[in-house]
Amino acid sequence: MFAKVDRFDETQQQLALFAKSLSHPARIAIVQLLAAQKTCISGDIAAALPLSRATVSQHLQELKKVGLIKGEIDGQHVNYCLDVSRWKLLVTCFGEFFTQTDPPNDCTC
Repeated sequence: MFAKVDRFDETQQQLALFAKSLSHPARIAIVQLLAAQKTCISGDIAAALPLSRATVSQHLQELKKVGLIKGEIDGQHVNYCLDVSRWKLLVTCFGEFFTQTDPPNDCTC
């Protein structure tokens, strides 16, 4: 038996995974925070967000699961940063998607 997701090509599946991983405002905020720092963040990311540590931890795990961020243990803290190669893949995938789906200017419906 095939999962319905298997009926779509690899690029479509990858786009859906990326979109799902960014589908919560907290995850968008985490990515923006990590991108703005231009370096790994050690310490309490939850302090910068209006969420509990447990909730932030769950969102971090979702971003790690698709590889958009990396986390390394350093003593009692975890250092988080964007995974540059995966982020570039996301940008490429979405860039191609938006280019391919540019709607015509003369649509009348």
